[in-house]
Amino acid sequence: MFTFENSIFINCPQQEVFDYVSNPANSHRFQSGTVSAEWISKGPPGVGSTHRSVTRSMGRDIESTVEYIAWVPPSQFSWRVVSGPIPAEGTSRFESENGGTKYTMSGKIEVGGVFKLAEGLVKKQLQKQHEADLSVLKRLLEEG
Repeated sequence: MFTFENSIFINCPQQEVFDYVSNPANSHRFQSGTVSAEWISKGPPGVGSTHRSVTRSMGRDIESTVEYIAWVPPSQFSWRVVSGPIPAEGTSRFESENGGTKYTMSGKIEVGGVFKLAEGLVKKQLQKQHEADLSVLKRLLEEG
C-alpha cells in the first residue's frame, strides 16, 4: 500500500471547485485515466452515495464502485472503493485562500498482483499522472 498527497491553488471560489470536483461526471475531463463516471445512487450526494467509475490502465478498462464516507460541502469529501480490483480510499479538501481555493487530494492505494513487484514504479507513475491531472483541473476551472 502506498499513500499520496498533492495540492494546487485554483483561482476560483471554494464552492465552485468543490462542486466541479465532487461531480463524478466531470472526472473524465481532468483525470487522464478516467473513461467515464456516473452517480448510481439516487438523491442528493452525501455520505453513503455511490458512483460507478471506469478507468483505463495498461490497455484495460477497470470498473469500480466508489462510496462516499464523508461529505462536508464546500470543505471536503472522502471516498473508498467498495467494488473493483484495486482497493483505494481518498479525501479531497478545499480551503479558501487568497480569493481562490487550495485543493488537496490525499489517499491510499493497495497495489497487488503483478503491480506489487513494481510498486515503486507504479507510485511514481501515479504521482506524475495526478500532478498533471491537477494542472488540467486548474486550467479548466480558471479558463471557465
